Amino acid sequence: MAVFTEVTPTQANDLMLSLNLGSLTELRGIEGGIENTNYFATTDQGEYVLTLFERLTHAQLPFYLFLMKHLAGRGIPVPDPAANRDGDILHSVNGKPAAVVNKLKGKSQLQPQAVHCAAVGDMLARMHLAGADYSRSQPNLRGLPWWNETLSLVLPHLDKAQQALLRSELAYQNHIAQSSAYAALPRGPVHADLFRDNVMFEGEQLTGFFDFYFAGVDTWLFDLAVCMNDWCIDLPSGLHAAERARAMLHGYSQVRPLSAPERELLPGLLRAGALRFWISRLWDYHLPREASMLKPHDPTHFERVLRGRVDHPLLANAID
Repeated sequence: MAVFTEVTPTQANDLMLSLNLGSLTELRGIEGGIENTNYFATTDQGEYVLTLFERLTHAQLPFYLFLMKHLAGRGIPVPDPAANRDGDILHSVNGKPAAVVNKLKGKSQLQPQAVHCAAVGDMLARMHLAGADYSRSQPNLRGLPWWNETLSLVLPHLDKAQQALLRSELAYQNHIAQSSAYAALPRGPVHADLFRDNVMFEGEQLTGFFDFYFAGVDTWLFDLAVCMNDWCIDLPSGLHAAERARAMLHGYSQVRPLSAPERELLPGLLRAGALRFWISRLWDYHLPREASMLKPHDPTHFERVLRGRVDHPLLANAID
């Protein structure tokens, strides 16, 4: 969502015309995020988002793009990739793989209340069920194997207490991943990055999920935990916000009740979600790539969230 690859208005206009989306009237780079190049592209027919993929390959991208098409076809409010006259939804701009999707209505709710969290929980469960029969498969590329591989790259940038926490938590997550309870967790395509800025609302009405480019096949519980670690957290302290968490869990379980293994492992998977984003933010912060408008996220936020999840695990009655 930073701009790594510059796109000219002429290039964008040519692409929009080839997709039968009209003539370009405005092209504006999107600030925020650190993975892909994103532009708002407005034409005389509507508003769209143009994405150039900086890390994902042509071979990997069909999983994400066709997942969005699959979900959109089942009534989940997600961006729908535009096809050219040959039916292709994966394009190329400046030698980079690219896609164009419709711009969702509404705006991000950055100060959510319980009603917003309930709506996110409800739609997340609907998304999981809608994706259960999706035929393509790709692992979560920022899952446990990546955490293990990336540990040595981020440890030199931490003090001894941080190093100890990172090592101990990673050992704990490897232990969980080998358990029979973990093996029993339901799984399928997950968003894996459903933060406040990746959901749109109009008032209290949820109008869409977007930015599926961290998606993969993983446990649905991990996806829920990632959500809770953003939507149901007090941002200044990193501590659990109980009312919002209850609302999200209720909204989710009304559509898809949690299984016994999920209820058992939710506290551990909340720790896993915090660990994943602490490691990735350390990596992005200390080993950044050059880009226009690049603003790496502060990694210490998810260190605080992880410490909160370790010191104050979610109680069983909060899951009921």
